[in-house]
Amino acid sequence: MRIHVIMHNKETGEEYLTSKNRRNNPDRLKLMKYSPKLRKRVLFEEKKN
Repeated sequence: MRIHVIMHNKETGEEYLTSKNRRNNPDRLKLMKYSPKLRKRVLFEEKKN
């Protein structure tokens, strides 16, 4: 079952929406994504719902 999660960057406060499979990834999701504000790739973490 896929659920929608909000990814959050602590440096800039940027957020974006993605989905994850709870069965395969029960822990919090962490992804390196591009930040337009910083113009580089930074760590985005799953925000607490």
